Amino acid sequence: MYLGRTTLSKFLIQQLTDIPDAGDLGALLVDVAAAVKAIAAMTAKGALGHHLGAEVGKQTQGEHPHRLDVLAHEVMIRSCEWGGLLAGMVSAGLEEPYPLPAEYVRGRYLLAFNPLDGSSTDINVSVGTIFSVLRHESATLPGAEHYLQCGRQQVAAGYAIYGPATMMVISVGKGTHGFTLDREIGNFILTHPDLQIPADAGEFAINTSNARFWEPPVHRYVTECQAGKSGVRGRDFNMRWIASPIADVHRMLMRGGVFMHPKDMRDRNKPARLRLLYEANPVGFLVEQAGGRASTGAHRLLEVQPESLHQRIPLIVGSRHEVERIERYHAEWESGTDKPYTSPLFNERSLFRAEASERSLFRPDAPARV
Repeated sequence: MYLGRTTLSKFLIQQLTDIPDAGDLGALLVDVAAAVKAIAAMTAKGALGHHLGAEVGKQTQGEHPHRLDVLAHEVMIRSCEWGGLLAGMVSAGLEEPYPLPAEYVRGRYLLAFNPLDGSSTDINVSVGTIFSVLRHESATLPGAEHYLQCGRQQVAAGYAIYGPATMMVISVGKGTHGFTLDREIGNFILTHPDLQIPADAGEFAINTSNARFWEPPVHRYVTECQAGKSGVRGRDFNMRWIASPIADVHRMLMRGGVFMHPKDMRDRNKPARLRLLYEANPVGFLVEQAGGRASTGAHRLLEVQPESLHQRIPLIVGSRHEVERIERYHAEWESGTDKPYTSPLFNERSLFRAEASERSLFRPDAPARV
């Protein structure tokens, strides 16, 4: 029944033949896959595993993790620390990089990960694990500065999604590929080779409850999509939102569309929600390898130079033509050349008319409108 089917290990052997240190990178990704299997088993038990609810007393980056977040973090650490493949790790669950125990051999890679992405474990909504692999060229022990590499420098990235089936989507820079966990044999099987995101799409995902905090270019795009056939786009769009980023991204990868977690001003100290190193960058890498585009709205995401381990950044990813349109709207807004846009949201007396004082909330250095 399984004769000839491509397992994750076989796939990595085929994909990594011409990559330096191919054996080490493949072995590291197999270790990550082993952690994913263990996390999948825990999430599948739900309330039966007694892992739900917040972890009392624990707090990271101002947030209270769930018990399952903490367990998933420990599983990733224990699966990947011992094999002599890593020089260090950084996680959403730690303020500082994880120091490998002194007795373990150190390798040439750095692993950045979010062990359990999504805040919906208690209500049985799909969640996931996201990871990014970077090279560590220095002979010294890695400090925080060694992780601050642009997204284009990733050598591998991926995510797992724990839904009706557990899937793992990965890229080693040769396309984006999806594997499904066959629980009967315990292997990830290649089921979605060479994923391709259509350049055009009729679907977008965004949390419209935050609309009052969005930048005007995002308002413009969403309003045009909502207008459907009667608006300037001349066609209808579907709007989706699961409130689990990895689930929204996975849907977009499978059938096209745009996922937006844009810059907003709910909290001036935190104008974006997704972390660059271990959430936005790996997603952007996968999307671009699948023919899509990844952006902050103003710039290509994978060119952003990280400034801190847990830096947060806007994320707009998906079908190339749609993301490019949003980038154009940002450029027109910044230059003040989008005045011909006539949505009632932006009329002279409207709530979203971006006068100089309002523009300063988002772009302090941008020219004011006349």
